[in-house]
Amino acid sequence: MRGVLSRYWSLESLHSATVITDGALDKTAFADDVGSEEDLYEDFRSSNHRYGHPGGGGEQLAINELISDGSVVYAEALWDHVTMDDQELGFKAGDVIEVMDATNKEWWWGRILDSEGWFPASFVRLRVNQDEPMEDYPMKAEDGKEEDASSTARRYGVGQTSKDQMRTNVINEIISTERDYIKHLKDICEGYIKQCRKRADMFTEDQLKTIFGNIEDIYKCQKKFVKALEKKFNTDHPHLSEVGSCFLEYQTEFQIYSEYCNNHPNACVELSRLTKVNKYVYFFEACRLLQKMIDISLDGFLLTPVQKICKYPLQLAELLKYTNPQHRDFKDVEAALNAMKNVARLINERKRRLENIDKIAQWQSSIEDWEGEDVLVRSSELIYSGELTKISQPQAKSQQRMFFLFDHQLVCCKKDLLRRDILYYKSRINMDDMEIVDVEDGKDKDFNISVKNAFKLLCRDPEEIHLFCAKKPEQKQRWLKAFENERKQVQLDQETGFSITEVQKKQAMLNANKQHHTGKPKAVTRPYYDFLMRQKHPTLPTNLPQQQVFMLAEPKRKPSNFWQNISRLTPFRK
Repeated sequence: MRGVLSRYWSLESLHSATVITDGALDKTAFADDVGSEEDLYEDFRSSNHRYGHPGGGGEQLAINELISDGSVVYAEALWDHVTMDDQELGFKAGDVIEVMDATNKEWWWGRILDSEGWFPASFVRLRVNQDEPMEDYPMKAEDGKEEDASSTARRYGVGQTSKDQMRTNVINEIISTERDYIKHLKDICEGYIKQCRKRADMFTEDQLKTIFGNIEDIYKCQKKFVKALEKKFNTDHPHLSEVGSCFLEYQTEFQIYSEYCNNHPNACVELSRLTKVNKYVYFFEACRLLQKMIDISLDGFLLTPVQKICKYPLQLAELLKYTNPQHRDFKDVEAALNAMKNVARLINERKRRLENIDKIAQWQSSIEDWEGEDVLVRSSELIYSGELTKISQPQAKSQQRMFFLFDHQLVCCKKDLLRRDILYYKSRINMDDMEIVDVEDGKDKDFNISVKNAFKLLCRDPEEIHLFCAKKPEQKQRWLKAFENERKQVQLDQETGFSITEVQKKQAMLNANKQHHTGKPKAVTRPYYDFLMRQKHPTLPTNLPQQQVFMLAEPKRKPSNFWQNISRLTPFRK
């Protein structure tokens, strides 16, 4: 069984099936633009070309044959599958699922312990080592009795232990998936992008940038990476291969996936818009057929880089599991696992930050009497918010205000006297020029007044002092911590090179203004800001499953008794 499944170990191999043709394809027909895309598409449909694909292709068929023969096929969950449908199988990332039926290319039937149900095939990958490792599970002999360790070792031959064999399988998986992935990227770049650029009447460069992102840069990076892996691959004894250093060498380059992952939702929106027009549907299908790619839509192909960067930590964790501490590659694999986890973490954080800008734009559009540049010109993260008493010179006048601390700036707003959920813009402070000073309770020498739970923001050039008081000591400490976090965030963004493009900023403000003009009230409540800061992203499956579906919904608002109370006051009655 191991020999058969060594070729069919992951979904990536399913997504890179080769094409069986009955004759050579004439690609010049496409380049010369003979006939319309509709004619070209119909010509291919009516031809005798046979395309292998999941659900009917070689690998998918092999999995079902193994299941039919009584073999047990296991898959490992890549993402949480949260479901309320009793016909679906729920699981968490890392769970091992027994695949019982894989005839459908999108939904498989599986079992975990006593639970069975449908689950999205794209949420899992087939396990590299279908044989249970002897250190984790007892081996079963033909008579049903457990094998001892020595008899198990003999099954792998002299000098080849079970753990070595498992490491060999994982190494083969890493090398094989990289080669398949390179072919996948090449097909996208040559099969789609190159052909799209020939049709300036259908696509602008901005459209192609939106649809394909920086996938060409990823292709160049991955070609170098796979060459580095192959140099470290020990053909005669794969388990002795030392591949950990390759991941360490390319960990910085892998950060280019951040831009791709951030852009991917925009690509899906643009593709959805274009595919409502028949000529684009025919064109994309003709591109796929000419490149001899499997029967998956373009948005499915473009999802692969998002999946790929998330799989590296899983592969390295499995490699580390079967690497002895005495192995020369052990320390590098351990370091590589941590490095790739950090890369994935950075990408997720950047994705969250990018999603934040829409919420920040919506927040700004809800503020009355806004003045000056947009918040997004300099900021992309809400660090903290709350009410403070601001004391101004020279008369030491105190004012109750609502403050919003973003990276680089502190925005001050005033609540409406009657509608306390409406805010008016008052001012902002540039945090890059400020120094935070903790003020002891008692008389302040600068303002010549007694203060409690106070702190100052000082600017030396030009000289500027802002004094703030919180209601409680713990609120003051939270603000001081928030100012510290704001400086850390700014420094981290500088170190990692995080930035938001002008196009993304303008689009976020445009979307926010559109929502406002459609009749949404300019009313913002505190739970909305709490929601911004929590940024919960539940992952939900769809009929055509995707790996990450983010839902950002405003929380339910508590009913206010304000108008009921105020209506009882006779001066306000008509």
